[in-house]
Amino acid sequence: MADGSAPARRPGGHDLTSGPILRTLIVFALPTLGSNILQSLNVSINAVWIGRALGEKALAASSNANLVTFLAFAAVFGFGLAATILVGQAMGRRDVDAARRALGTAFGTFAIVSALVAAIGWFAAAPLLRLLATPPEAVPLALAYLRVIFLGVPASFLLVVLSMGLRGTGDSLTPFLVMVLTVVLDAGLNPVLILGLGPAPRLGIAGSALATLFANSVALLVTIVILYARDLPIRLRGAELRYLRPDPALLRIILVKGLPMGLQMFVISFAGLTLMGLVNRAGVDVTAAYGVALQLWTYVQMPALAIGAAVSAMAAQNIGAGRWDRVDAITRGGVLANLALTGALLALLFAVDRPVLALFLGATSPAVEIARHINLVGSWSFLLFGVTIVIFGTVRATGAVVPPLVILFLALFPIRLSVAFAMMPRFGTEALWWTMPLGSLAAMLMAIGYYRFGGWRRARMAVPAAAS
Repeated sequence: MADGSAPARRPGGHDLTSGPILRTLIVFALPTLGSNILQSLNVSINAVWIGRALGEKALAASSNANLVTFLAFAAVFGFGLAATILVGQAMGRRDVDAARRALGTAFGTFAIVSALVAAIGWFAAAPLLRLLATPPEAVPLALAYLRVIFLGVPASFLLVVLSMGLRGTGDSLTPFLVMVLTVVLDAGLNPVLILGLGPAPRLGIAGSALATLFANSVALLVTIVILYARDLPIRLRGAELRYLRPDPALLRIILVKGLPMGLQMFVISFAGLTLMGLVNRAGVDVTAAYGVALQLWTYVQMPALAIGAAVSAMAAQNIGAGRWDRVDAITRGGVLANLALTGALLALLFAVDRPVLALFLGATSPAVEIARHINLVGSWSFLLFGVTIVIFGTVRATGAVVPPLVILFLALFPIRLSVAFAMMPRFGTEALWWTMPLGSLAAMLMAIGYYRFGGWRRARMAVPAAAS
């Protein structure tokens, strides 16, 4: 056993390899769900301030810019998730040193990568917005917003890596508490910097992006302080700081396994960008309506994403501990929890959609009824999406990362977008909304088929032995 082995109960984390599966899954998932809800709430609050203070053009601009930044985060998500799985399997084996080496390589690598993304994003922002066919009247606002967001990429990337690493140890509470701080800072500073309250300058839409940059930077600093103050498992001290220098063998695993997982997010992002390009051609009202529908859908998909992350962390620890007898039960529990939570959230959304949409657009905006229709047609597909996410959470914990990528690509491009392009000449933008449940159904059926008959149980992913 590597130096630094831990007992069954680890500081700051939880042993996910024993105890009742469903209860453990829900207890672990709830702080992650809380983090996701707070993050989405923060984005929505910012959108409310932008929409009500600056108008529909600004709201359309921020919707386009947010899709571009989501594309940038696709990369760090995949590689961070690969590191999380390595951390989880190592903690399942009680090998804390291996977990620290995995997290150190991920953090050191993305400190460099995030700086490059920030620099490239600043100069590429304008061409990206043109590629999106952003409405001309929204381009100046979108450009001002997007460039400041790119400046905040290093803090955002590194905060994601640390949060995912903590979840790999079984600690979902610390990332939740840090998210509370982030939301308080970001939401509180948005009106101050947008409107120029008090001594602050009036920065308009750029002020919203600057508030996000400041909040994420403070959150990253606080997370690092917590790591050391509480002596959490993935903190690095003394000679361990050399782990921040990327280890070639570990980096190879993170890249090989993380690239397909990052490409999954890229496929989703690119499909979203393509769809946004089609929506933009329908005018500002439809673009604003779709942007607000996307805001609501971030909440609808939160239970699935939180449960999928919990399933992945639990499966990784149990695989590391050799507890394969628990893996199928973890997946079943995740599917049931997703159906219950997502179904309840959908029922609530349908009951209050009009007043919620009016918060973003104003009660008299013509975009409200457009957004209600988009929501009615597309939102129930997230029940199917959640089943897919849970299944992917289990299979990727073994290192089987290519089949989920293939499944998503097939569902979103040959199926969803090809049908959209084929049907738009006859049905217009209505075809776009109906392809959402179609794509989700196709992905779910393929995911179930792979889970039952694929070879994901034979895949392997582990931290290599430390160099002597």
